[in-house]
Amino acid sequence: MILKVIAVVVVIFLIYILLFKKNREKDITKKKNEKITDEMVECPSCKTYVSQKEAILSNGKFYCSKECLINK
Repeated sequence: MILKVIAVVVVIFLIYILLFKKNREKDITKKKNEKITDEMVECPSCKTYVSQKEAILSNGKFYCSKECLINK
């Protein structure tokens, strides 16, 4: 009787592992396929590069900080 219960538990565990392993592989491949869309832009004041998402846009130019924006 105990052997039957252990066998059923092992089979259920194996099915569980197989189902969730496939889902984890899909999640990993989705993460690998995501592309980086951020672009680096040069600050016209200090000539350093900053992420376009983090830059300050003023008059069509990207600045790295408020100090560079003020000291145009």
